[in-house]
Amino acid sequence: MAPKKKGSGGKKKKKLDKMTEEERILFLEQKMLEEEEARKKKEDMLSRFLSDKLAKEERHTKFNSYKVDNQWRALMRDAKTTELRKDIQILSQTFERVVDRKENVLKSLVKDLDEAEEQYAVALRAHLNNVDRFVDLQRSRMSTLYQEFQQELYVLKREFDTERDKVTQQHKREVEDLQDIMFGMEHSYNEREMEAKAEFQSLKDEIKNKNLEEKHALRVQLEACVEEYWRQFQQALNNYNETTEQRKKNFEELKGKDEKSVKEIEMQMRKLQRIQEQISVLRMKQSQNSKEAEMRNRKVKDDKDIIALYYKDLKTHMANIRDKEREKLTKLTLESGSCLKELKRKKVMGERLLRFMEMCRKLETEEEKVLPFYGSSLTDEEIKDVSLAENEPANEPLAELLAEYKELDNFWSRYNKVTLDSLALNKEHSILNEENQRLRSMLKQYLDGISVNDEILSQFNPLFVVNQKTNVPLPPIPVMDSRVARQPVTVIEAAHVVKYNSSSGLLPS
Repeated sequence: MAPKKKGSGGKKKKKLDKMTEEERILFLEQKMLEEEEARKKKEDMLSRFLSDKLAKEERHTKFNSYKVDNQWRALMRDAKTTELRKDIQILSQTFERVVDRKENVLKSLVKDLDEAEEQYAVALRAHLNNVDRFVDLQRSRMSTLYQEFQQELYVLKREFDTERDKVTQQHKREVEDLQDIMFGMEHSYNEREMEAKAEFQSLKDEIKNKNLEEKHALRVQLEACVEEYWRQFQQALNNYNETTEQRKKNFEELKGKDEKSVKEIEMQMRKLQRIQEQISVLRMKQSQNSKEAEMRNRKVKDDKDIIALYYKDLKTHMANIRDKEREKLTKLTLESGSCLKELKRKKVMGERLLRFMEMCRKLETEEEKVLPFYGSSLTDEEIKDVSLAENEPANEPLAELLAEYKELDNFWSRYNKVTLDSLALNKEHSILNEENQRLRSMLKQYLDGISVNDEILSQFNPLFVVNQKTNVPLPPIPVMDSRVARQPVTVIEAAHVVKYNSSSGLLPS
């Protein structure tokens, strides 16, 4: 094969030698294009192969993930069902406890409601009794006031009747006096009128005679003038009638209207005169009535002032009583609210204690379940002294208070045991923490001694020994030596601890 390749290469070389420069360039470009196309085909084939392989791997991965998801879902479903069953049991127990508590709360609320209704009924009966008593008192007062009013009204009527009789008698006397005066004035006026008539008649006769003479003398002179004037007058009258015919008609119409207006004016004047007379009469009556009404109003006003003062005093008394009752009710409400809050707080504390008790019951050991109360460390003589001290009558308030809470001795004994255990555990925990820190430091020193670098060599290193000496300060006594070993926990009687803490004020009374 090699000679053939050499021969083919030689042929190509000879062929290229025979070609011109342009043909050689075209041949090389064509060859490069063919190589480029072959490379592209190879890349396309490789990419299609990889894409097919990737798609196949994705399908397998998806199928496997579905299988894993189904299996994992089944496992999770089983675990979830068990967890939900446990939760349902816990919730059912919790629900039963909540229902019991709610029933107890409802019973207490019903009892409180009954008590409140009884108190309301008692308060309502007392209020109604007070209202009835006030109503009876007001009725008796109104009856007495009405009797006094009737008596005063009778007195006023009698005084008014006597005064009216006096006024009518005086009016009659004045009318009689005025009639006598009118009669005397009419008599004197008639006498004067008769004298004036006689004088007038005599003067009339004299003037009549003189006038008749003058009239006869003048009649002759005047007849001629009258005839002349009559002719002129007739002529002027005819002219006047011709010119003033329409005005005359209008004048007649206006004259008729004027007569009607005059009649109406006279009627209205008579009406006005009558109305003025009525007004004067009514004014007199009004003045009399105003005086009487003023006296009556003054009396009523005085009575009103007295009643208003009494009503004001009664209102202030009722307001004081209402304020006192409101203060009592407010105080009762506040005390009941504080009592309810305190009971709720005690209830929450009791529920919390019950939860803690359940939690502690789960954490109890078999020994604590069998023997919940530990034995006393007191001797027989001390136990006898304690029993005698308990049986003695309490003289001090603190002793009386302790006697009341004697039933909590078992609780305090367990509480003291738990307190002492917690103190011992805390102390042991602190000792173990110190030992752990010490071991960690020793381990760090050992690890630092194993590794070698500039940072470690610059610090204390237990393996860096020069002249059989190290630069690390080692403890002179080993860790497990009896002198540095952990001391045993000293157990103190809980009664002494409680007595000491209560005397020093560390525990609540």
